[in-house]
Amino acid sequence: MAGRTHEDPRKRWTGDQTTFQRVYDVLVGTADAVSARQFAEWAECSENGARGALEQLVEMGIAQRTDSRPAGYRRNPSYVRWKRVETLVREHDESELRARLEDLLETDRALQERYGVPGPDAVTVPDDPTEGHDELHERWEDLTEWRTIRRDVPLLKRAVQRLASSNDGRARV
Repeated sequence: MAGRTHEDPRKRWTGDQTTFQRVYDVLVGTADAVSARQFAEWAECSENGARGALEQLVEMGIAQRTDSRPAGYRRNPSYVRWKRVETLVREHDESELRARLEDLLETDRALQERYGVPGPDAVTVPDDPTEGHDELHERWEDLTEWRTIRRDVPLLKRAVQRLASSNDGRARV
C-alpha cells in the first residue's frame, strides 16, 4: 500500500494490548516456572505490572505460583486442557470429533502392532542403532506422533462427551 509505513510488530503489540493481555499471551506459551521479572521483560512491562497480572491469573486458575523465592509463575496445565476442549466443542460437531477420535485410536492400534508394545514410552531406541538414518528418523517421527495421539485422545473424548450431553449435538456457550 502506497504511503503506509511498516510499523514494528512489537510496538503494535505493546500499543494494542494491555499489560494483562501481554502477560497472559506470554504465560500460555510458558511451561516452566519463571519470575515476575522475566515475565516483565518478555511482556515489555514493569515488574509490578507483571506481578499484578500474574496474581490475577493465579486467582482465575489460569496460572500457578511456586513457593520458591522469588516466586515463579507458569501456566496451569488443567486450564490449557480445558481451553483446548472448549475450542474443540466450539469449532466442531460431534460427528467430526467422533471420526477424528476413531482415526486416532486406529493409528494408536497400528503403532502398538508395529512396535509390539502398549505405548510409545515402551519403545526402546538402542544407543548404537543398527538401522539406517532414515529408519531411525521414521521411528522418532512415529514416537512423536504416538505421544501426540495419546495426549489428544482424552481431550477428544471429553469434547465428544460435552457435545453428546447437549440436546442438539452442539454445546451451548
